[in-house]
Amino acid sequence: MSRKFRPFLSLVMFFVYVGWTAPLCCAICVEVDSLTEAAAGDSFMLGCISCKRRQEVPGITTVDWHFKPSKADEFSHIFHYDYPLSTILHEDFEDRLEWHGTKGTEDIQIGAIFIHNVTFNDTGTYLCTFERTLFLPAGEEHIQIQKTVQLTVVPEAKRALTAVISEIMMYVVIVFLQLWIIGTLIYCYKKIYAENEAEVARKALAAQKELTEAKDNCDGVHLE
Repeated sequence: MSRKFRPFLSLVMFFVYVGWTAPLCCAICVEVDSLTEAAAGDSFMLGCISCKRRQEVPGITTVDWHFKPSKADEFSHIFHYDYPLSTILHEDFEDRLEWHGTKGTEDIQIGAIFIHNVTFNDTGTYLCTFERTLFLPAGEEHIQIQKTVQLTVVPEAKRALTAVISEIMMYVVIVFLQLWIIGTLIYCYKKIYAENEAEVARKALAAQKELTEAKDNCDGVHLE
C-alpha cells in the first residue's frame, strides 16, 4: 500500500473508532417520564428511571412493579426484578411482561418493562419502586424511590404532529450526514490520488530529464 494513503486510512479508522466508543464512554443517566398512551394489541414500554446522585458510588438495586386498574382501590404486585432474574407475579400479565431496564449489572438505574399484547384491561396506574442500597465510605445507605405511570389504552396509537415531524427530520439529518461523510471521503480520496499521480509524473519527468542530460554528456565525450 502506498504511503500516501496511510494517513488517510488512519484518519478514517480513527473516526470509525470514535463513532463506536463515544456513546459508551460519554453515556449519562437522564430521568425521562414514561409515555402514557398505548394502543391495544401492540407492545408498550412502561418507562421508569431513577438516576443515582453520584454515579461513582456502587450500589445494588431491585425493582418492583405494582398495578391498580382504573376502577380498583388497591395495587397488585405484578413484577419483580432482582438481577439477573425477573419474575411475573400476577396471572393477568403471565407471559406478557418483559424486563427492558438496565442489564448486565445489579446497579440498576433503568427499571423499564415491556407489556406485550396490550389490552383495555391494562388501563390504570402503575407504580414502579426502586429499592436501592448504596455502599458509601461511611457505611450502607438504603433508599426507596417510587414513580407512577398513568396508562391509557386506546384502539389506535395517536401520534402528535410534532412527533411525526421530529422523526422525519431525524431521518433526514441522518441521511444528510451519511451523504456528507461519503462525499468528504470521496473528495479526500480523489485529492490524495491526484497528488500521488502528480508526484509520479514529476518523478518520471525528472528521470527522463536525467537520462537526456546523461545522453548529451555521452554525445559530448564521443565528439571529443
